Amino acid sequence: MKSKINLDVVPAIVKKQYLANGSIEARAGSYYGGSRKRRQSTGWQPGGGDADSDTLADLETLRERSRDLLRNQPIAAGAINTNCINVVGSGLKMQSRIDRGVLGMDVDPAEEWQRNTEREWKSWANNLDCSLDRGGNFADITSLVFRSALESGDVFALLAHKVRSTSPYGLKVQLIEADRVRNEGDARDTVNLTAGVEKDDFGSPHKYHISTTHPGTVKTPYERKWEKRNVFTKSGRRNIIHVYEKLRPDQTRGVPYLAPVTELLKQLGKFTNAEIAAAVINAYFTVFVKSPAGTTGLATFQDSAETGGKASDKDYKLGMGSVARLSPGEEIEFADPKRPNQNFEPFVEAIFRQIGTALGLPFEVLVQHFQKSYSAARTSMLLAWKMFNTRRSWLVNHFCDPVYEAWLEEAVLRGRVAAPGFLDDPIIRQAYLGNTWIGPSPGQIDPVKETKAAGDRLAIPGLTTISGEAAAIGEDFDKNIEQRAREEKLIKDLGLPGVFAAMSPDSPEKAGKAENDKRD
Repeated sequence: MKSKINLDVVPAIVKKQYLANGSIEARAGSYYGGSRKRRQSTGWQPGGGDADSDTLADLETLRERSRDLLRNQPIAAGAINTNCINVVGSGLKMQSRIDRGVLGMDVDPAEEWQRNTEREWKSWANNLDCSLDRGGNFADITSLVFRSALESGDVFALLAHKVRSTSPYGLKVQLIEADRVRNEGDARDTVNLTAGVEKDDFGSPHKYHISTTHPGTVKTPYERKWEKRNVFTKSGRRNIIHVYEKLRPDQTRGVPYLAPVTELLKQLGKFTNAEIAAAVINAYFTVFVKSPAGTTGLATFQDSAETGGKASDKDYKLGMGSVARLSPGEEIEFADPKRPNQNFEPFVEAIFRQIGTALGLPFEVLVQHFQKSYSAARTSMLLAWKMFNTRRSWLVNHFCDPVYEAWLEEAVLRGRVAAPGFLDDPIIRQAYLGNTWIGPSPGQIDPVKETKAAGDRLAIPGLTTISGEAAAIGEDFDKNIEQRAREEKLIKDLGLPGVFAAMSPDSPEKAGKAENDKRD
């Protein structure tokens, strides 16, 4: 039995709803966005599926449209290129930073171990042979992995092993495009097999189904076969890396970076092309002759300056000061499509701002045009770099570090890097794997101000480090300081004033410049 509601103690709006509907269903505090009865949202009935149900049905189409936008829409290509240039650039440089406390190593032995490991890593990473198809070094591979993840939603990296005389290491990276990972025979998804990813009872991927050919290939002979690759080998070594951004729990595959703005970009492209076509038409000087009878008695326009022009010519021409005869009732009208559209630029900019918000790119960074103040430009760059650094950390965690771990394991097994306990203790293993990756820097809008700010930060103990400030502008402190030492020694050996001495406030060079400035 339902209890009777005392209307004397409820808010007036609830009392009104109760009297109108006979219930207290639409009580105060309800979300309008969740109502299924409001006229404004009755047609808004999205599905309520899990992550795979909401994405996999559209994923193939989203990939195809994402690639089409990159080929044909400048703003789409610009958004992807801006990410790739600022997140990866010419490549991410690995610097070993082991945990000396766990390993019980003093400073000097630790520094020597790090330098030796970095040399060994470069011998593999800077070699085109680190790729199974010899198509690029590790920097090229990293850039392609990131671009593919943005373009297609995800990408797979097979860590193959093939010994060649051109490299001391057998580790080879082979990239597999997202389209090739699919259920064998294009079978329907099951509880443990989804979109080519076979999972265990805990939802962890343990095997990938890979088509030997791309489903859209036109190469012949065409024969579709499948290979099943385990995520880990029997020894526990990672065999394949699945690189994608996970946006929801239980999400099996990634979605393209442009997915939220795919339709918007396409419609914007159509609008832009229409405006360009209208502007081109407007560039032509067109005259229409209006005749009530449907025929015209317009005499041929003849330019007296035309070489070889005749009155019998059947083409109409416009001439300076020429006079044309018109039949009674006829008149001339000029085409005026009123293009370019004066509202085109502000409208497109408004759409660009929405696109930039969805993609994490401030408007100025998206269009690569800074026309406001230094503070506004710097604010936009700082916001963009929060996103770039976040994506770089994601790329390092999901691709660079797993590849580095596989490489260091081979280096230890081959005896090229000494790491006692690396293969036996997971804690020691992680201590040896400690590193940092240096990539492109945000640059300096005002180098004088920003360099002074860096000097002010270094003056405060514990706030920052020289290595950190160098990394912030994409430089390697260790490499730079060693080079500077060599340069200073060479300058001293040649009897020239040192660079640091010339920069000193008390140096003769500075004193002479100050005296000249005073006289001026």
